[in-house]
Amino acid sequence: MAFLQLQKELDKLTSSAKLSDAVQDVDRVIDLLVAARERVAAANDPHTTSLTLTKLQNPIKEGLDGLNSKLKHVHKAQNEFNKSLKTAFSKAEGSLPTEHDPMQSHSPLINRAIAMHLLREGQFDVASTFINEAQPQPEATHTPAPALHPASYDFSLPSPHHYPPDDIPITDADIPTDLTAFQSRELQSSFAEMYQILSALKERKLERAISWARANNEELEARGSNLEFELCKLQFIWLFKGHTVNGLPDTSDNGVEGALKYAKENFNRFQHRHLREIQQLSAALVYSRNLADSPYGPIFDISAAFEEVAASFTREFCSLLGLSAESPLYVAATAGTLALPQLCKYTSIMKAKGTEWTTTNELAFETPLPRSMMYHSIFVCPVSKEQTTETNPPVILPCGHVLARESLQRLAKGSRYKCPYCPSEGIIKDAKEIIL
Repeated sequence: MAFLQLQKELDKLTSSAKLSDAVQDVDRVIDLLVAARERVAAANDPHTTSLTLTKLQNPIKEGLDGLNSKLKHVHKAQNEFNKSLKTAFSKAEGSLPTEHDPMQSHSPLINRAIAMHLLREGQFDVASTFINEAQPQPEATHTPAPALHPASYDFSLPSPHHYPPDDIPITDADIPTDLTAFQSRELQSSFAEMYQILSALKERKLERAISWARANNEELEARGSNLEFELCKLQFIWLFKGHTVNGLPDTSDNGVEGALKYAKENFNRFQHRHLREIQQLSAALVYSRNLADSPYGPIFDISAAFEEVAASFTREFCSLLGLSAESPLYVAATAGTLALPQLCKYTSIMKAKGTEWTTTNELAFETPLPRSMMYHSIFVCPVSKEQTTETNPPVILPCGHVLARESLQRLAKGSRYKCPYCPSEGIIKDAKEIIL
């Protein structure tokens, strides 16, 4: 739980203590000084110089005072986080054995995870350098792949002759173990597009994400995804808020009139699946002057909507590439950090007792992970009181009761069994394996 609290402290630090505010103060001070220098140079008059410098004193003093105040705030927040950091890691007493590295034989998987993480984060130049250094090619044929930068990359779909003949695209279901395949322009351009769209979403610009969802409409609908409608719905609400909130030009395409116009142009295609939500959005137009007190007020609360839709977009984008929504490297590192204190403690206790950890493919203790990192349901057989595994999966009987396959086999007499929880009887082959 200490690490969950640490995550909250980190979120607090990143949201409240921003050096970017101090940088803006520095930029304003520099702008004042540059403007004063230009006035003095243009006037070339001692009186003007004296007057300019006199007027400059108070703004410069206010700017520097504000800068110092913000730097003190950042320094204080960093010190508080440092204390939380020490508190969270103080429980990690003991050490792990170092004589055996279980990941030593899995270097290609580790390198692949690092390369994928860098690509997912838009660090294309770093990824290219890492790939070349982690898996160098013979000098005779080695040609470093050009680094791709989101700001300069052409995000339009390339023509068939744009790529070199040996540039093999990576299919959704075939993520290669060979690192050089990650230098494929096809894969890098896909992540570049995702990076660009996410950057636009952070700036509250939805058009690019909507265009992507519309272009991939068939695949998204086949997955049962509502991403395109959620994006259009958010765009409707964003326009509804008006120029005082969204900062868009105060024209007929913005405000209540602009939202109504947008709904007429875009919502018709969603009526078969989202009619009720469209009706609610349309009815809210009547309460435009008093929306907060209307029955539709909660629908128009978008305080976290852009972050949520960005997460949904990332999940769907990666799914169409055959990838997980979260970076495997991030998940593995975070889960390992959460488990480390208990693992160190367990190792110390086992060492003191002179025993060893003999279980494989599972931990000998429960690790408290957040729900976002729980990918597999856990089922404990009510008969054997043991957790089911891949080799001993849960099975459901025709009567509806569930138990482990090995427990069913022990209860059976020949090919027939009697349910341990009801009078029903049946044949083993009628039991169906289930995935919870």
